[in-house]
Amino acid sequence: MKYVFYVLGILILTLGISFTIQSDLGTSPFDALLVGLSINAGLTVGSWEIIIALILICFNSFLKRQRPEVLGLLTAFITGIGIDMWLFLLHNLITPELWYSKVICFGIGLVVIGLGTATYLYTNFAPIPVDRLTLIIQELTKTNIFFSRTVIYLAFLIMAMISNGPIGVGTLLTVCLGGLILNYFMPFTEKVLDRILTHPSTSPNYDKDKKHSI
Repeated sequence: MKYVFYVLGILILTLGISFTIQSDLGTSPFDALLVGLSINAGLTVGSWEIIIALILICFNSFLKRQRPEVLGLLTAFITGIGIDMWLFLLHNLITPELWYSKVICFGIGLVVIGLGTATYLYTNFAPIPVDRLTLIIQELTKTNIFFSRTVIYLAFLIMAMISNGPIGVGTLLTVCLGGLILNYFMPFTEKVLDRILTHPSTSPNYDKDKKHSI
């Protein structure tokens, strides 16, 4: 059951990413980097998700002084496929032209990204390397997810500017609100999914195993 929420969370996350890309108001700095690389160097947005993930896995390994978490590539691979799938499906369905429709599209995407990220992170199974980096920085700096997420966003913002990615007012909103939304959804999804996953079982050992935190 845990792995169902793992895949579901990634699908929700990639749907949100696709909404922000389609809004044409600017994406998160990380996604802006992916789109910029896709436009300037070829390959799909999802393909660059996998390539950047491989680089981040090595970087995370260096920070933690431990073996690379190669399972993160699995998540990145599913995420890359999800992004390309949703962009293909939404390309002709959602093309907002008026400013308020763009704002609505972006707002939906931003909230959905937070929900999807919190859902799949709850499973504690192979986080996307950029999300693992968020947790590593949170641990090393002894702060919260809002701070660590914002630091990472600022770093990717600089790289996205260099690659001429789709940076706009949405990018600024993501930097300011992305970590805050994720910080809100983490305890919310943990409470809801704990209830869903522990309800069918009466085994004390099962309940004990599920009571973990991220």
